[in-house]
Amino acid sequence: MQLNECRAVVTGASGGIGRALVSVLAEGGARLLLVGRTAAGLEQMAAAYPGQIEWVVADIRERVGREAVQSAARRFSGINALINAAGVNQFSLLDQQDEEAIAELVQLNVTATLQLTHRLLPILRQQGRALVVNIGSTFGSIGYPGFTAYCASKFAIRGFSEALRRELADTQIKVLYLAPRATRTSMNSDSVVAMNTELKVAMDDPQLVASTVRAAIESEREELYMGWPEKLFVRLNGLLPRVVDQALRKQLPVIQRFARK
Repeated sequence: MQLNECRAVVTGASGGIGRALVSVLAEGGARLLLVGRTAAGLEQMAAAYPGQIEWVVADIRERVGREAVQSAARRFSGINALINAAGVNQFSLLDQQDEEAIAELVQLNVTATLQLTHRLLPILRQQGRALVVNIGSTFGSIGYPGFTAYCASKFAIRGFSEALRRELADTQIKVLYLAPRATRTSMNSDSVVAMNTELKVAMDDPQLVASTVRAAIESEREELYMGWPEKLFVRLNGLLPRVVDQALRKQLPVIQRFARK
C-alpha cells in the first residue's frame, strides 16, 4: 500500500513505537486517526501534521472506548488500515506479579486488540484493499524468563494474526505481523535496559522500528522479524527448542537478579 493512499487507525499512538510510527507514516503522506488514553500527546502530533491527523481519546480496554474509536473511524473518510500498536509490558518473575496487573496486560495486549479489530473489520471491508497491521514481538515466538505474561500475550497476537490472515484469504484485507526485538521505549524499565546491557542484548530505537513497519506496509509483507541474532533464535526455537533452552538457562541467573530488583 502506498502511504499517500493509507488512511489508518493507529492505537497506542502516544507510546514509544506508536509515536515514532505516526511521524514516519505522516511524513509519507498517510492520513491517520490516532487513538490514545490522554489528549496532550495526540494534540501535539495532530498540530505537527495539520490536515493529516485526527484523534480520539479512548481506553480500548473498555467497551465505551472501542465504541468511540468505531464511531470516529466511521466519520473518518475511507479508513483502509488498522495498526494495532497499543500494548504494555511487565518485567518480573511470575510468582512476584500482581494478579490484577497480569489481567490488565492481557486485556490490553490481547483482548482489546481482538475486540477492536472485530469492530473495525466491517469498515475495512468497504474498501477495495485494506490492511490489519499487528505489532508483535520477538517474544511472540520465544518464551523468555521474566516476561511470562508479556510472552503469552504476544504469542496470542502472533496466532491471532495467522488465523485472521487465513480467515480473510478470500477478501481484499491483508494481515501483517511485525515482530520488533527489544526497543528503547518507556515500556522497558531501567532494569530491563541494565539487564540487556549486561547480557549484550541489542535494543533498537523506535524510529528504526517505525521505518521497518513503514516498509512492511508499503510492500504488504505478511510477516517480518527484526534483528540479528533474534531472527535466528526465532527459527531455532521452532525447530530445535532445546538449543534455545540451553542458551537461556545460562542467562537465567542474570535475568532472575534483575527481575527481583
